[in-house]
Amino acid sequence: MALIETPEHAGDAAGVLRAAGLKVTASREAVYDALRDMPHASADDVFLRIVQRMPRTNRQSVYNALGDFADAGLVRRIEPAGRPMLFELRVRDNHHHLVCTSCGVVVDVDCAVGAAPCLEPSDAHGFTLTTAEVTYWGLCASCATAATSPHTEGSP
Repeated sequence: MALIETPEHAGDAAGVLRAAGLKVTASREAVYDALRDMPHASADDVFLRIVQRMPRTNRQSVYNALGDFADAGLVRRIEPAGRPMLFELRVRDNHHHLVCTSCGVVVDVDCAVGAAPCLEPSDAHGFTLTTAEVTYWGLCASCATAATSPHTEGSP
């Protein structure tokens, strides 16, 4: 699933990096471009994508770029329990995520609706709330279908 171009990340990587006050390097441009193509990517996913085009790239430069991007507000870190940290370019809204407990696919959800999960805490303890981070866990359609379809003997 490719990222939909929005004003926050439209344009070339170099221009976006400059606008965020970051030095433009080939490695940073490659990391940014990889995230455009792979929303919800881990640092290792990004590294594996980049090293195909830039064999001299090292993992540390990818980790550094992702950290710099997060500090500059260009990426959002997603930390699903028990899974590697993921990164996405969609940062200017309060969207949520669906995570498949079988295959690990992550999908954006624009809005949480209904009474549960509770989006307003019973006691805010004096906090002024700005966002709510919600992660829904379950089986994606493909995994749910695979889990309920009968297996014939001898089939994989």
